[in-house]
Amino acid sequence: MHDSTRQLDEMRALARQGGGERRIAAQHGKGKLTARERLELLLDEGSFEEWDMFVEHRSHDFGMDKETVPGDGVVTGYGMINGRLVFVFSQDFTVFGGSLSEAHAEKICKVMDHAMKVGAPVIGLNDSGGARIQEGVASLGGYAEVFQRNVLASGVIPQISLIMGPCAGGAVYSPAMTDFIFMVKDSSYMFVTGPEVVKTVTHEDVTAEELGGAVSHTTRSGVADLAFDSDVEALLMTRRLFNYLPLSNRERPPLRPTDDPADRVEPSLDTLVPGNPNQPYDMKELIVKTFDDGEFYELSPDFAKNIVIGFGRMQGAPVGVVANQPLVLAGCLDIKSAIKAARFVRFCDAFGIPIVTFVDVPGFMPGTAQEYGGIIKHGAKLLYAYAECTVPKVTVITRKAYGGAYDVMSSKHLRGDVNFAWPSAEIAVMGPKGAVEIIFREEKGDPARIAAREAEYREKFANPFIAGRRGFIDDVIMPSETRRRICRSLAMLRDKKLDNPWRKHGNIPL
Repeated sequence: MHDSTRQLDEMRALARQGGGERRIAAQHGKGKLTARERLELLLDEGSFEEWDMFVEHRSHDFGMDKETVPGDGVVTGYGMINGRLVFVFSQDFTVFGGSLSEAHAEKICKVMDHAMKVGAPVIGLNDSGGARIQEGVASLGGYAEVFQRNVLASGVIPQISLIMGPCAGGAVYSPAMTDFIFMVKDSSYMFVTGPEVVKTVTHEDVTAEELGGAVSHTTRSGVADLAFDSDVEALLMTRRLFNYLPLSNRERPPLRPTDDPADRVEPSLDTLVPGNPNQPYDMKELIVKTFDDGEFYELSPDFAKNIVIGFGRMQGAPVGVVANQPLVLAGCLDIKSAIKAARFVRFCDAFGIPIVTFVDVPGFMPGTAQEYGGIIKHGAKLLYAYAECTVPKVTVITRKAYGGAYDVMSSKHLRGDVNFAWPSAEIAVMGPKGAVEIIFREEKGDPARIAAREAEYREKFANPFIAGRRGFIDDVIMPSETRRRICRSLAMLRDKKLDNPWRKHGNIPL
C-alpha cells in the first residue's frame, strides 16, 4: 500500500473516531447518539457524502495548537431521505464539546451555500457547548456568518433544526430562524443564558430543564415544535416531516400515491357538531377523517392548543392545515395561537403548499392579560399572513365565525379561493346572546322578550345563508361531503396564479 493511501485511511479513521472512545462512551451514557450515528439514521443507507472531513481549527492560543481533531467538531455533507436530496450538518459533542470555531462555522456555511445553489433543504443536528471561548471574536463571527445564511435561505429552501444536546447563548438564534425545531426530552435544552447566570442576575433558582428543556419549549414558550423521547424517535419523525416538504420554493411538494378515494363520503361528520352551540367537539376528528388515509402530522400540539396546525395530504398532495379547536378556550384566538398559526401559514405560502382552514371561532380572547400582551398586534400577524398568502386557500366554517375572527380565518375578503360552510355555521358580528343584550339593552329586565329576541337574531344572522347571499360563502355543504368538495377545489386551484404588488418586502406587525 502506498504511503499516501495509508495516510488517507489513517486520517479518515481519526476523523471518524471523533473525540475518542472515552468521550463516545460518555455520549452513549447520556442516552445520546454520536454525530455520525445520527446521520446514519437520518439519511438513506449509504447515501451520505461527507465534506471537509480533514478541516482543523486554526487557533494557537491557550494551548489549542496542540489539540486538533480532523473535522473540528462537526460532520457536514449531503445525502438522501427517501431518495430526495438534503444537506446536513451534525455537531459532534465529543470534540471540544461541539463548540463552534471559525473553521467549524465555515463547514456549516459551505453546505448551506451549496443547498441554496442547488435548491435542497438543510437539516442541522445541534449538540454544542456554544462558541469556542479560546477563539474569542472569531467564533462569534462564525455564528454571525451562519445567521446570515439562515436569513438568506428563509423561504428559499426548508430549514429544520434538531436540538439533540445543549444549545445556549448565541447558538440558539440559528435554530430560531429555521422553519421547524425538534428537541429531545431530558437531553437537549435551549436558552440565551444558563441557570447560573439567571440566578446571579435575577436571583431565580431554576434548572436547565425548567429553563430551556424540551417540555418547556414545546408547552410554554412555543420555541420548539415537537419533543421526542429519544434521538432515534426525533430522527425518524424528521424523515417523516421531510416527506411533506418541497426541496425548494421552485418545486412542488412531493406527491405520494394513495388508494383513498377523492370522493369518499364520511357520514359520521354529519353528527360531529353538537346541537348545543356551547358544547365542544374535537376538530382533530374532522381533520383525520377528511385527509388521505387518516394521516395528520401535527406540529406544536402542546402549545396554544386552541389552534391546530400541521400537514396532511389530499389525493396524495401535501396540504397545510389550520383549524380552531373548540375543546380549548372554545377555539378563541389569543396571542399564542395567532403567532403559532401565522408562522405556519407563511411557511406554507413560501413553499407553495395549499392551505385548508377549518373555522369554529367565537372571537378573540378578551381580558387585560391579552390586551396588555399586545393581542391587537399579534392577532394582526395571522391576518397579515392570510392576506399576503397566494397559495390555494380552501376554508370550511363548521360552526361559529364571529366578529373580526371570522375575517382573520382565511375569509373570502382575505382572498380565500373557495369558502364553504356547513349548515351548522353561524356567521355574525357576535353571538346571539351578546348581540341582543347590546341591541335591546332596554329590554334586559324581561327574560321572555330577551329570549324571543335571541331566537330572532339567531334565525336572521346565526346561519350561513346571509353570507351566502352576498357571495362570501361559495356553497353550504353537508359535512359528510367535505373531503370530496375540498379535493375538487384543490384540483381546480392546482395551477392558480396570483402575485402580490412588487415590493422589497412588507412590514408585518412583528
